[in-house]
Amino acid sequence: MKKIIVIITCMFMLLMSGCAKPADDAVIDEYDYKIGICNYVDDASLNQIVDNIMATLDAIENENNITIKVYLDNCNADPNVLNQIIANFIAEDVDLMIGVATPVAMAMQAATEDNNIPVIFAAVSDPLAAGLVDSLDNPGHNLSGTSDFLDTNAIMNLIFALKPEAAKIGLLYDLGQDASTTAITEAKAFLNDKGVEIVEHTGTNVSEIVLAAQSMATDQVDAVFTPSDNTVMTAELSIYEALAEAGIPHFAGADSFALNGAFLGYGVDYANLGVETARMAYEVLNGSDISRMPVRTFDNGTATINTEICEKLGYDFDELSILFKDYCTKVQGTITKESFD
Repeated sequence: MKKIIVIITCMFMLLMSGCAKPADDAVIDEYDYKIGICNYVDDASLNQIVDNIMATLDAIENENNITIKVYLDNCNADPNVLNQIIANFIAEDVDLMIGVATPVAMAMQAATEDNNIPVIFAAVSDPLAAGLVDSLDNPGHNLSGTSDFLDTNAIMNLIFALKPEAAKIGLLYDLGQDASTTAITEAKAFLNDKGVEIVEHTGTNVSEIVLAAQSMATDQVDAVFTPSDNTVMTAELSIYEALAEAGIPHFAGADSFALNGAFLGYGVDYANLGVETARMAYEVLNGSDISRMPVRTFDNGTATINTEICEKLGYDFDELSILFKDYCTKVQGTITKESFD
């Protein structure tokens, strides 16, 4: 009789264990939402955006008593890796994707045409030119987000405020970066109108950008302009000393360039851009129609001067703050560091 009872008990336990839900599923069921975030490359600007997205999502969880599972990855500018990351997000059945930088947003757009997973992009300089939206006010599809659109003419005005007699300006960028296309076109138009000689050097990776910067020094340009170009941003720590030693001020389209050694970075507040990106993501998860959600743009009137490079080039920060005040809403200083605190 005892043996029979033991056998029945064992069979009952086996039956119950077979009906029990797997532990992994139980963990997944605890999350209200799942978000896949992919960063394009490891650089100061984009990392600052991601850090602020993550911090804001944490705050949203606490404020709304919800749980969000975040799958965070970085494709390091590799298209094959990027496509695999997006495929992994789809396999994880995420509720929303966040793509940081234009190439990531475009890849997510292509991958979600059929499944219609909403995509919030971050730091896309020209969403219209990239074909991501029908209009900034009414995107019309499953994508919207934040733009770091650059006022190129404002940077040109800063260059000529510093060097009114400049006769040769260098343009340093990656031809393959969609974020650079419009800004470079605008810069050329501005410089052509002034009758200024344009010197172009490009590169598609750090090594090529280093060689391009060395060529700028050899060409003895009066100043160098770079848009919000992620390839040059990644290389900035490798080129700033060569440009400074040649006496060439480097003007670029984000404050993180100045953080990494460029003379001046002009553009949007990337910390705030990251915050707004996360808020847009939650609005979509909370029921907002992404196809009718306007792309968010920002005042890009802040000029960030690297005070160490400023001194090396023989300029006084306080004097420049006065000189530049009519061309931007704010002038601030920074020193050379690898990343933001």
